[in-house]
Amino acid sequence: LRGVMGGPSAGPQPSGADTIQKLCDRVASSTLLDDRRDAVRALKSLSKKYRLEVGIQAMEHLIHVLQTDRSDSEIIGYALDTLYNVISNDLEEEEQEENSAKQVDDLGSQFTEIFIKQQENVTLLLTLVEEFDFHVRWPGVKLLTSLLKQQGPQVQQIILVSPMGVSRLMDLLADSREVIRNDGVLLLQQLTKSNAAIQKIVAFENAFERLLDIITEEGNSDGGIVVEDCLLLLQNLLKNNNSNQNFFKEGSYIQRMKPWFEVGDDNCGWSAQKVTNLHLMLQLVRVLVSPTNPPGATSSCQKAMFHCGLLQQLCTILMATGVPADILTETINTVSEVIRGCQTNQDYFASVNAPSNPPRPAIVVLLMSMVNERQPFVLRCAVLYCFQCFLYKNQKGQGEIVSTLLPSTIDATGNSVSAGQLLCGGLFSTDSLSNWCAAVALAHALQENTTLKEQLLRVQLATSIGNPPVSLLQQCTNILSQGSKVQTRVGLLMLLCTWLSNCSIAVTHFLHNPANVPFLTGQIAENLGEEEQLVQGLCALLLGISIYYNDNSLENYRKEKLKQLIEKRIGRENFIEKLGFISKHELYSRAAQKPQPSFSSPDHMMFDHEFTKLVKELEGVISKAIYKSSEEDKKEEEVKKTLEQHDNIVTHYKKVIREQDQELEELKQRINTLTSQNEQLQATVTQQVSQIQQHKDQYNLLKVQLGKDTQHHNSHGDAFQMNGIQTEEVSKLKEELEEWKNKHELLQGQLKEKDSVIEKLNSSQMEMGTTEQSSQTSKFGGLEHSNELQKELEMLRSQIELQSAEISKLQMENQKLQVMNTTADPMLGDSGVIAATSSESDGRLEQEIKELKSEVKALFEEKESLKQHLDSSSSTVAILQDEKSKLQREVAESKKEQDDLLVLLADQDQKISALKIKLKDLGVPVEDEDDTESGDQGDEDEDGDEEEQD
Repeated sequence: LRGVMGGPSAGPQPSGADTIQKLCDRVASSTLLDDRRDAVRALKSLSKKYRLEVGIQAMEHLIHVLQTDRSDSEIIGYALDTLYNVISNDLEEEEQEENSAKQVDDLGSQFTEIFIKQQENVTLLLTLVEEFDFHVRWPGVKLLTSLLKQQGPQVQQIILVSPMGVSRLMDLLADSREVIRNDGVLLLQQLTKSNAAIQKIVAFENAFERLLDIITEEGNSDGGIVVEDCLLLLQNLLKNNNSNQNFFKEGSYIQRMKPWFEVGDDNCGWSAQKVTNLHLMLQLVRVLVSPTNPPGATSSCQKAMFHCGLLQQLCTILMATGVPADILTETINTVSEVIRGCQTNQDYFASVNAPSNPPRPAIVVLLMSMVNERQPFVLRCAVLYCFQCFLYKNQKGQGEIVSTLLPSTIDATGNSVSAGQLLCGGLFSTDSLSNWCAAVALAHALQENTTLKEQLLRVQLATSIGNPPVSLLQQCTNILSQGSKVQTRVGLLMLLCTWLSNCSIAVTHFLHNPANVPFLTGQIAENLGEEEQLVQGLCALLLGISIYYNDNSLENYRKEKLKQLIEKRIGRENFIEKLGFISKHELYSRAAQKPQPSFSSPDHMMFDHEFTKLVKELEGVISKAIYKSSEEDKKEEEVKKTLEQHDNIVTHYKKVIREQDQELEELKQRINTLTSQNEQLQATVTQQVSQIQQHKDQYNLLKVQLGKDTQHHNSHGDAFQMNGIQTEEVSKLKEELEEWKNKHELLQGQLKEKDSVIEKLNSSQMEMGTTEQSSQTSKFGGLEHSNELQKELEMLRSQIELQSAEISKLQMENQKLQVMNTTADPMLGDSGVIAATSSESDGRLEQEIKELKSEVKALFEEKESLKQHLDSSSSTVAILQDEKSKLQREVAESKKEQDDLLVLLADQDQKISALKIKLKDLGVPVEDEDDTESGDQGDEDEDGDEEEQD
C-alpha cells in the first residue's frame, strides 16, 4: 500500500489484486474521511491498468462512497472517475494492444449491467450531475455518457421514469463552463438515440433554441467539433419524430438555418471540420424535406425554405466556385429534395442562371456535368437526381424540356446548347453511363404526360450527312439492335417502356417499324447468360406494353396476332418467366427503396425508382393480357368502352359539379362582398347618425347660450323663447322708442325757443351798452336775468343728453332683438315688419337693420361652408375606417393561412429517419479526384461533350 501511496517500500511488493483488496478494505472500514479519500484516489490511479480487478472488488465500495460522502466533493470526484475508468471502453492505444477489442467491449457492458442493476445508482448519478461543483459534475456527466453507450435502452428507460430525469440533464446545455456544456451535448446524443419519448421531452425543454444558439456562438459552419456534435444531436431529435419536426417548423427554426449556408466569395482552403459541419447541415435540411416524409409536411417545409431564402442560398452555393466536390454533391442532393414536387420551388430553380458569359440556366450547366464522363460518379448521380426532382409532378417543366427537342423551338444558330440537345447527345454518346443517365432523364420528362409522349414522336434526328433524318423512337430501337453495352440497352428499354405505356399512338409508331417485333421476340426466346436476363425481362415488358396498349390500328400487329406470335416463338410460360426476371433482380429491389439513385459503382446503375413503380403496375396486367382469348379481349374492350362511357358521363357530371361549385363559390364571394359592403354602409350610417346627433347637440347648446345672452340684455327680465321671438315685446319696445323720440323732438323745439330768447337778450344788451346813463338797477337786473337763462339752458342740455343716451340704449336693444329674430326663425318675417315700421319713423334705424341683416346672412353662409367642410371630413374619416377594416380582414386571413400551414406541418414527422438509416446502410462513397474542379465551369468545345461544371 505504501508503494501505491508513494511512501518508501520495504520487502516484497504486493500484487495488484492484493493492493486493490487492501484499498477496498480501507475505503470500507476507515472512519476518517481523509483516509477514505486517499484510498479512493489510489483506486483511481490503478483503475486503468487493473480495470477488471478494480471493477470486481471496488465497485460496491465506490457506490457506497457516492451515497454516504456527498458532503466531500473531492472524494465524490475520485469515485466517479474510478467508475468511469472501469466502465468506459475509451482506452489508450497501448492498453488496447494488451486487451482484445472483444474483451474490452464485454468488460464495459458487464460492469455497466452490474451498476444499473440497482436503478437507485442511476438516480443517484442524476442527482450528482445536478451539483454545480466542477469536480463532481464533469465526471458524473462522463460516467452517465459511458453508461448510455454500453447499455443505452436500459439506462434510457431508468432516466425516463426518474422524476425530472431528462429535465435535469438539459440544464447541462446552460452551463457556463464549455467543457461541461460540450460533454452535455455528447451525453444528450447518447440519451436521445432511438427513443422518441426522450426526444420529445428534450425538444420541448427548449433544446432547439439552445443548440442553435451554441452553433451561432461557435461560428456556424466555421465552428469546431462542438458544432458537429450539436448538429448530430439535432439529427437525433428530428429523425423518426413527427412531433419534433412539427415543433421545429412551428418554432420558425428553419429561418435560423439560412446563415449556415452564407459562403463567402473566397472558397479556397476549406478545413476538414468546415466540410464536415456543412455536410451535416445539408443533411439536416434533407431530413425536413425527405421524400419519405408525409407529403403535406414536406410541402410546408419546402415553402418555408423558399420564403426564408434558404433555397436561394443553396442555389448560390450550387453555382459558386471553389466549393469542395463532396459539399457540391450534397448541395445538389439537398436542392433536389427542396424542390421535389413543389411548383413554386421548381419554377424558381428553372430561373436560376449560372454566372457565366453568356448566362446559362443552372439546369443546362448541371446536365453538362451529368453527360460528361470525366466528372465524378457521385456528382453525376446527384445531377440526375436533381433533374428528376425538378420534373417530378411538374408538367410545366416537362413541357419546357421536351420543347427544346421539337423542330419549331430548336436554336438554328447553334449559339447556345439546350437541355434537350444535351440529353440527345448523352443518349447516343459512347459512354454507357451517359446513355443510361440521359435515357432515365428523358423518361422522367415523359412521366405521366401523354401529350408530351405524342409530341416527342415528332422529333427527328440527323444521323449522318446525306442520309434522311430518322425519328428519335427509331434511333433508340436502332441502337438496341446494334448490341451495345448492357447498361445502355437497359436505359433505352426503360425509356421505351415509359414512352409507350398508356400511349396507343406511340405503340402504333413502334409497331409500324417491321424490325422491332422480331427483334424483341428473338431477344426473349434466346437462352442467354445471367447478365442478359435483365435485358430479356425488359424486352418482354416492352412487348407486353405493345400488346396491352395496342389499339389494333395495324392489321398485322393486332393484339391477337401478337399473342399468337408469342405462343409460337416463345411460349406463354417462358414469356411470363422472362418478364419476372425484372422484379426478381437484386438491383431492382434496391432501386425500389427510395427515389435517390445511390449506387456503389457505375456497373450497379441499372434501375430507376420511378421505373420500378411502372413495372409493379404493369407486370400483373400484362401477364393476364397474355392468357386472355380473343373473346375475352372483345369482352374486355366492350367493358372498357362501357367504362369509358361511364367515365365520360362521370367526367361530364364532375365538370358540371365543378362549374356549379365554382359558381357557388363566386356567389359566396359576392355574398361576402355585399355583406361586407352592407356592414360598411351600416357603420357609415351609424357614424353619420352619431355626427348628426353631435351637430344637434352643438346647435342646441348654441341656442341655449344665445337665450342666456338675450335674458341678460332684456331689461324686463321676461322669459325668452329660443324657438321664436314674440312680436308683442318688439311692438312694446317700438312704442316706447317712438315716445322717447317725440319727447326728444319737443325738447329740441323748447331749446330752439330758449336760444332765440337768449339771442334777443344779447342784442338788446349790446344796444344798451352805448348809453352811459343806464341805471345800475337795470344793469344788474339784466345780468341776473341772463344768468338765470344760462342755467336753464344748461339744465335743458343735460336733460337732452340723458334722453339721447336712453334713445341709444333703446336702439341697441332693438338691434339685438332684430338679430335674434332673424337667426332663430328666418321664416317669421318679424324683422321685416319691424324694419318697415322703423323706416317710417327713422331712416337711419332702417339702414342699420339692413346692415345687420347682411351681416347675419354672411354669418349664415359661413355656417353653411363650415357644415360642408365638416361633411367632407366625415366622408374622409369613413373612407379611412373602410381601409382600416379591409387591412384588418387581410391580417385575419394571413393569420388563418399561417394556422393552416402549421396544421399541415403536423403530419411531416413519420418517415424522416428511413432515409438516413438507409444512407448509413448503403453509404455513398466520396471519391477524391485531383483532376476535378467541381465548382468551376469550363469553356464549351465544339462538340459539346468536353464541358466542365461552373
